[in-house]
Amino acid sequence: MASILIVDDEPTARILFKEMLAGRSHDIRVAENGDEAIAACREKPADLLITDLVMPKKNGIDLILELKKDHPDIRIIAVSGGGGISGRFEYLPIAKMIGARTVLNKPFSAQVLRDAVDQALAN
Repeated sequence: MASILIVDDEPTARILFKEMLAGRSHDIRVAENGDEAIAACREKPADLLITDLVMPKKNGIDLILELKKDHPDIRIIAVSGGGGISGRFEYLPIAKMIGARTVLNKPFSAQVLRDAVDQALAN
């Protein structure tokens, strides 16, 4: 059983992602921003982080960078509905460069998420 932390500022997305992974015997926790995710990982490290990239307080890029320092083995799936830095750089390719194993464009199907989780946990 893997420990999975889902981070998204949208309550609907957190619920949906958790439901997509239901029935897979994982310990699934949620956080609504990067600050909450850091606190949750300090309390109990996660095997897999599924994080949105565009969030208030601490965005997904900053979250990945900070978590990789303290938890270099954490597996990461970055998700985003679009966005970047001043319209010049897209977040998903940046997330891949700094340590996300998989990047997913929102919206995606439950099967796509389950496959990404299976692959991340298998490696």
